[in-house]
Amino acid sequence: MSDNKISRRDIIKIGTTGALGIAGSMYLNKMSPFSSVAKAENHHASGKSGHTGSHTNMMDTTKTEGYKMAERLLTEFDYGKVSTLSDGRTLREYEVVAIDKEIEIAKGIKFPGWTYNGTIPGPTFRCTEGDLLRFQFKNQGSHPHSIHFHGIHPPEMDGIAPIAPGESFTYEFEAKPYGLQIYHCHVLPLRRHIHKGLYGNFIIDPKTPREKAVELNMVMNAYDLDLDGANEFYTVNGYAFAFMNHPIKIKKDELVRIYLSNLTEFDLLNSFHLHANYFTYIPTGRNDNPTQFTDTIMQCQGERGILEVRFPYKGKYMFHAHVSEFAELGWMGFFEVI
Repeated sequence: MSDNKISRRDIIKIGTTGALGIAGSMYLNKMSPFSSVAKAENHHASGKSGHTGSHTNMMDTTKTEGYKMAERLLTEFDYGKVSTLSDGRTLREYEVVAIDKEIEIAKGIKFPGWTYNGTIPGPTFRCTEGDLLRFQFKNQGSHPHSIHFHGIHPPEMDGIAPIAPGESFTYEFEAKPYGLQIYHCHVLPLRRHIHKGLYGNFIIDPKTPREKAVELNMVMNAYDLDLDGANEFYTVNGYAFAFMNHPIKIKKDELVRIYLSNLTEFDLLNSFHLHANYFTYIPTGRNDNPTQFTDTIMQCQGERGILEVRFPYKGKYMFHAHVSEFAELGWMGFFEVI
């Protein structure tokens, strides 16, 4: 290990329990020399396997504030304030506030985030194709921000113009095309604004409703705590091992629909692998796109899709990133089929 860097591989060697201690040291005292971090490594690693520490953290069932955030974002969809226009169209109005906020990303570890409405990822906005959408954006953060929506809309609503702290802007456009979209800040430097937490899923439902299902929202992301351009924690919905410690309950043979996106910064790809089962993957959530029947998919940053699956047997089914580092640093969970 170098005198001034700790890589994610170092953290894996230490084990997740050791990683939490190191991450906390880096966050709570950013100016401390890394010699003290090296001592923390020796303390946690001495006489113990790194996997032992990792497994200990995976089984921690404490329902922390960070876990509660991840759990809520799994099933919470923001449909906006709904009204009907004179031409019969549906108007949906959303309030979005950019604020600086510390987010718990693992037990006892806080990340100094830039957020939409106080969570990482931000809220999952939802509407139907053809609706008129009105997003009232207020920047109460410490830096200029914006909201860039993926989809089809007028260029003046594209969210590339920075909104200064204390200022507001209203984004208004028709919801199209249907599918799973995303949104994120588009102010330079892009990687800083995205990495700090300004992103989320944006679902445009087709006019003909999809088959009824249990619907879950998942955003893959990561955190670079020491600002060296390499992530130390990987998560779904912002909290490490959230659904490892608290499996997602599913009924046998029930259709499950997962809205999955990748907003991970600093890594070219992220992935989703399901144990003991296969799913149908629908890229961008478009029924006219070719589908895959598989157990593993990859997504670059900004890529997204819908996974549909039924579980034929009762029991626990693991899911995780099929990159060992990502999985061991927090991107791992279970479905529990009952």
